[in-house]
Amino acid sequence: MGKVYLTGAGPGDLELLTVKALRLIREADVIIYDRLVNLDILKESKDGCEFIYVGKEDSNHTIPQDEINEVIYKTALKHKVVVRLKGGDPFVFGRGGEEGIYLRKRNIKFEFIPGITSAIAVPEYAGIPVTHRGVTVSFRVVTGHESSKEQSQIPWDNYKTDDTIVFLMGLHRLKHITQKLMEIGKPKDYPIAVISRGTRHDEKTIVGTLEDIYEKAKELPTPALIVVGEVVKLRDELSWFEK
Repeated sequence: MGKVYLTGAGPGDLELLTVKALRLIREADVIIYDRLVNLDILKESKDGCEFIYVGKEDSNHTIPQDEINEVIYKTALKHKVVVRLKGGDPFVFGRGGEEGIYLRKRNIKFEFIPGITSAIAVPEYAGIPVTHRGVTVSFRVVTGHESSKEQSQIPWDNYKTDDTIVFLMGLHRLKHITQKLMEIGKPKDYPIAVISRGTRHDEKTIVGTLEDIYEKAKELPTPALIVVGEVVKLRDELSWFEK
């Protein structure tokens, strides 16, 4: 049996891949990769490396998670070095923990390779710091991907503070998110930004308020990340990548 490396590919920019991740990609016999992975990364693999795509999109899961777990397991039975490549970091809404538990129960060796999370890197490329002295000393990272049919696990009442809030995978829920924040007392003119395709050459950022951001940003392409907080106002001085 082989070993599975549950590997973070970073937020999109090829050069934000870690040195360790790059080494393993070059050694891999098989790479099982997600939709958010920059495909240029796959070009770093060795000749003969096999690629298995298990990407998921909104309301269109190419392969359900249970089946992905089984694909990883069966691949490890046949190959020595298996890289399970995920956008961002495996533990930040990447379901890396679920895949690791599945492998442990089946006696498959695995290792986690951290990746730069989009929760910090994407706002940084847009010139929005998640913390800034005199503005905020903390930030929250929240999934924006909850199904409207499920009971929400998001503790909205806890978000009345001035912490920076970063919503991942939340563009399709943007209107719901802004409405919930205003319901708990955030003012209508509270600053918010939506960053589309962050750290990539076609990155685009839209800045607005809780009241108007939906109309401004609803047509942006995914993947997109949402930043809520006073730190958004620093973009005018700190924006660098899109310029």
